[in-house]
Amino acid sequence: MTNLFDLTGKVAIVTGANTGIGQGIALALAQAGASIAAVGRSAATETVEKARVLGVKAEIISADLSTIEPVGRIVDETVEKLGGLDILVNNAGIIRRNDSVDFSEEDWDAVIDTNLKSTFFLCQAAGRHMIAQGYGKIINIASMLSFQGGIRVPSYTASKSGVAGLTKLLACEWAAKGINVNAIAPGYIATNNTTALQADETRNRQIVERIPAGRWGEPGDLGGAAVFLASSASDYVQGHVLAVDGGWLAR
Repeated sequence: MTNLFDLTGKVAIVTGANTGIGQGIALALAQAGASIAAVGRSAATETVEKARVLGVKAEIISADLSTIEPVGRIVDETVEKLGGLDILVNNAGIIRRNDSVDFSEEDWDAVIDTNLKSTFFLCQAAGRHMIAQGYGKIINIASMLSFQGGIRVPSYTASKSGVAGLTKLLACEWAAKGINVNAIAPGYIATNNTTALQADETRNRQIVERIPAGRWGEPGDLGGAAVFLASSASDYVQGHVLAVDGGWLAR
């Protein structure tokens, strides 16, 4: 059974891999044996060093996914440096907060371009390579707001709802070509992006009280789900959005 989860010899791109969820997923894949292409605006030096300690190949690929300009290069560099591409994790994303009546076009476009547009076109670039080889695993990072509305984050909610829909569409198109396309929807995870919420005593208490598990998630909590969706264990799983949320959606 453990062989189903073995990623030895596989090559994975993980975007936004320098910290938080991206780093947690990259290291989980590395621990399962995958070589890692760590993509980000900031060099994922720590992630790559930790992956190499685990005994796998790992390379930094610098790219700003606020535009689609680097998507083809990311795939090409990965294949050149690591010898192939089997797994794509679309984790890079941003969030902007404001009341919907005051939300600016600039903030709308910035979030949609990074979270949805670049996600699609990186799926497309990786998908072309994977379809040609007849195999691939794509994991998009969705959100609780793929299922819920939220407040004061209209572009983020729209983008993550879009990621969930895009995941299903690509699964429908590519399943018969040997490509699995699924998503992970993290709950409240303790990262740099949620520092302000954790520091707000009232809001932090409200969040923890709502989570059946009684705690914030850690980036490592997403590792098992990522390895599952990247491995042969999930070969008949398609178009699924897997919530890793401590029970948030169940309540």
